[in-house]
Amino acid sequence: MAAEPNFPPLPGFIPLKPCFYQDFDEIPEQHRSMCKKMYHLWMLNCATLAVNLIGCFAWMFGGGGVTNFGMAIIWLLMFTPCSYVCWFRPIYKAFKTDSSFNFMLFFFVFMAQVGISIIQCIGIPGWGVCGWLATISFFSYNIFIALIMLIPTIMFTAVASLSFIALTKIHNFYRGSGASMSKAQEEWATGAWKNPAVQAAAQQAAMGAAAGAMQDQYSSPQYNENQM
Repeated sequence: MAAEPNFPPLPGFIPLKPCFYQDFDEIPEQHRSMCKKMYHLWMLNCATLAVNLIGCFAWMFGGGGVTNFGMAIIWLLMFTPCSYVCWFRPIYKAFKTDSSFNFMLFFFVFMAQVGISIIQCIGIPGWGVCGWLATISFFSYNIFIALIMLIPTIMFTAVASLSFIALTKIHNFYRGSGASMSKAQEEWATGAWKNPAVQAAAQQAAMGAAAGAMQDQYSSPQYNENQM
């Protein structure tokens, strides 16, 4: 029986229901910390887009034009849900079931996310982001508003840097696990990536391996009489 969706948590007065089930306890212990970090990175990205909206509003108020404010609204409304569905859910499922297909899907989308974060960090005028180019150039017009724009600029820089670090770490882990593109293609061809029984078996195997590793790590060493 499928678990009842619990994310996003919505107030009772909103006539909408959660769309996804999310519980980090179902992630194998060896991957749980990294999975939580990716979730926090997603939250930081959303918060940055919200702060960027405020920065673009101040930018518009100072004479920066309405285009940037309108684009900032689009960034926030589109990329908040899309980033969750398109790269966080795949890496959540990949860590949960050790799915090569979901790892590949994550890499494909998240590399685009890193590129977008770098563009947002740069801050091309007219793109609806308070990046370095837009912020530095506005210091000559209004220092106070430029300082407000500097806040999302620093946050975009942090998101871009942390995203690149996360991509590198997960890619190194994926390559070290022995997974490959051919395995991902095989999962896609057979449909194993969406089979609940296979997912449950993979999760149990991963948890069993982790438990065995911990038991070996903390077991007492054995010595024979000749070594004493």
